[in-house]
Amino acid sequence: MISVKNLTKCFGDMVAVDGLSFDIRPGEVVGFLGPNGAGKSTTMKMLTGFLAPSEGEIRIADRAMQDGSRVIRQHIGYLPEGAPAYGDMTTYQFLRFIAQVRGLKGRDSERRIEEVVAQVELAEVLNKPIENLSKGFKRRVGLAQAILHDPDILILDEPTDGLDPNQKHQVRRLIQNLAKDKIVIVSTHILEEVTAVCNRVMIIAEGKLLFDNTPEALLQKSRYYRAVTLHMSYSADISGLAEIDGVDDMEVDQKTGRVTLFPHDNTEILHLVTEHIQLRKLPVDTLFVEQGRLDEVFREITQRETAK
Repeated sequence: MISVKNLTKCFGDMVAVDGLSFDIRPGEVVGFLGPNGAGKSTTMKMLTGFLAPSEGEIRIADRAMQDGSRVIRQHIGYLPEGAPAYGDMTTYQFLRFIAQVRGLKGRDSERRIEEVVAQVELAEVLNKPIENLSKGFKRRVGLAQAILHDPDILILDEPTDGLDPNQKHQVRRLIQNLAKDKIVIVSTHILEEVTAVCNRVMIIAEGKLLFDNTPEALLQKSRYYRAVTLHMSYSADISGLAEIDGVDDMEVDQKTGRVTLFPHDNTEILHLVTEHIQLRKLPVDTLFVEQGRLDEVFREITQRETAK
């Protein structure tokens, strides 16, 4: 559905996007991760036809963007960064205006507005001016306009920015439902968003693609993947923990008192650790296997590129 080859965007001497290449298929929810200024929003704008690439090619539904951007845009729903809207319009007026722009008329227009208002839970602000809405509601209005015409492709730039935890959960659930028959690209710097809604992760920094795989594969790059962390109810001799077969290293957090045991080559060590604890009768009150830490992997990948 989406094919990108050697995509590059320059602003004067600054290279914002540097030779990106990837393909995205229906059913994929792609998390576009990167630090601020990495080139995420610039890439989103090129995918939607708002910006022309300096070099490279974008093909959507086997149609080149430069040859058919108007037709392609009919298949795309886009939530830009900041969710811009006409502040003097009410929520209903704005959605009706977007429906008209998208070619929806009469009963079809009203039906889709009703469906989207219910999906994004906007009923209580339907007749309020957008300029008077909270940041969270403005974000939801932006999401509503992006899905109003039931597009094949959704490109969402920071979709949960400004939402409270309950609203984030609802939007993430909505994205998962929409992804059953659509391509969804979520640009974000919120790491929890990746494991919550995405089945594919792309990390960019300095405009370059540094990682492209599943969230699980990203977690496996963490030093903490399959590590065992424990805490004791009172102090005891822990020196023997570092000598357990399969344990490569041990880390003690002086603030929390937690001890983390790192496995050699991501091997399973839980059974060996629990056996040692029982044998030495260590006063362990908490024990769990680490799933990997995204923040650590993200920093390692992006800072390595920045340091070049």
